[in-house]
Amino acid sequence: MTSGTSPVSFRASVLHLPQKGMPVTIEADETQRHLLAQVHGLLSVGSFRADIVVSNWKSDGVRVNGQVVADITQACVISLDPVESHVEAQISALFVPENSRLAKVHTGNSEEIVLDADGPDSPEPFSGEKIDVGALAEEYFALAIDPYPRKDGVHLEEIEAFRPDAAEAGPLAGKLAALKLKR
Repeated sequence: MTSGTSPVSFRASVLHLPQKGMPVTIEADETQRHLLAQVHGLLSVGSFRADIVVSNWKSDGVRVNGQVVADITQACVISLDPVESHVEAQISALFVPENSRLAKVHTGNSEEIVLDADGPDSPEPFSGEKIDVGALAEEYFALAIDPYPRKDGVHLEEIEAFRPDAAEAGPLAGKLAALKLKR
């Protein structure tokens, strides 16, 4: 999980969870949305909501499931015009206390760690009595953001700034053009 404090931080107590789980709803206010936009390099965050259920898992673990939904505005990577996007991400994570036997990776060989890319994630260790489910929701939000947003109908070839004349571009453009000719 994130090491800093999340703008939507919500530390859920996991000591005495109800049998059906504890529902948590996080709805970011204007200040939190502004901070989320700053942290993630967005023009704005119009809405951010996470609906989460924190429940017991196995003997001493915690399962966090839910969904984060947000409306954001980013800058187009080509034209820098605003691009509005809707972000949805499913949240699914397992946590175990640091001293739990479930926190240790069992491989049979102490020098080897076996990871299955297609398999489930290993439980993440935690300490204390609380887990920051807000920070977890922010992580899933960040992963769902398009890293290269493009405004509809905008193509790189259409932007004049990306087609400099060799004479105007300086010595580097001439060298790059010469390299292309050698191919």
